[in-house]
Amino acid sequence: MIIKSYEVKKKKKIFKKKIFFLVYGENVGLKKDIRNFITKEIEKNDSSVEILTLYENEVLNDEENFFNTIYSGSLFGNKKIISIFDATDKIIKVINTIHDKYPDNISLLIFSEILEKKSKLRNFFEKSKSAICIPCYLDNERDLETIAKKELEKNKISLSREIINLLIEKSNSDRNNLRNEIEKIHSYSLNKEKLGLDEIKLLINFSGDYKSDILVNECLCGNISQFKKIISELYVNTMNQILLLRILSNKIQRLLKIKEQENISNDLDNLINSSRPPIFWKEKPIIKKQLSLWNLNQLKIIIRDINKTELLCKKNPQISNIIFTSFFSKICKKANSFS
Repeated sequence: MIIKSYEVKKKKKIFKKKIFFLVYGENVGLKKDIRNFITKEIEKNDSSVEILTLYENEVLNDEENFFNTIYSGSLFGNKKIISIFDATDKIIKVINTIHDKYPDNISLLIFSEILEKKSKLRNFFEKSKSAICIPCYLDNERDLETIAKKELEKNKISLSREIINLLIEKSNSDRNNLRNEIEKIHSYSLNKEKLGLDEIKLLINFSGDYKSDILVNECLCGNISQFKKIISELYVNTMNQILLLRILSNKIQRLLKIKEQENISNDLDNLINSSRPPIFWKEKPIIKKQLSLWNLNQLKIIIRDINKTELLCKKNPQISNIIFTSFFSKICKKANSFS
């Protein structure tokens, strides 16, 4: 059965009955919160709980040991909570094996990255009446604002609205990133009464990942002057070409996903609004422009060329900046010619 992430706390009684959980998606912070919440709810009934952490490769490399862990008693308490991380469809055979003969004193929490609709693991948990499936999409602006205010209040930090907006923007729609930045600010502000915007920008490395994201967007929108300005700033800090290529690849994949649905619906705004994972509201106009500039075939060509460029950069590190800049400049100029 499916439970939405915001329903977890409202339906906490169900966690006392269900013992099989799949928590998937790209929101690391939300998955962490859900794990902590489920663990606390289970511990309310039994304080002597043994907590174990495994990864999928450990389970698959030694299935016999995993089955022994499931079916043997706990040395430290009456109940076990076993978390399995980095799970994929490869583990579905093991899940099927233990599902029908599952001991009541074990709670199994499985954590995965993004799972497609056709995923066997996702389908199993969505359809099973004895299991819970919790998708964790990226946080929206309202969620992040609530979390920011709560964390700042807890740490007795007072920041301007402009700074809070900056932190939300820098978080990349993940509460884990937001909390990490606030923790940095908390550590830095122990001996300071007031923090300014410029200090915060330096503290959270504002010129790094944030500008990388903007660079890719300006490139795909064909904004040549802004593209040149940002890339010159990134050169000063030694840019990470592979990271930028991965950011570009992720954005192209998202555009491809929406483009492929245009045959079903011509309502572009609706496609953008219903996109999963959700698109941050400030980026929607940018994505709309990119979709108007690039067609499906052109996007597929960029994906192919990204792989070639990454390989060239790795093989020729001494001229990787030239290879990378030439590739991005070519995309930017092409987008500019469309507009």
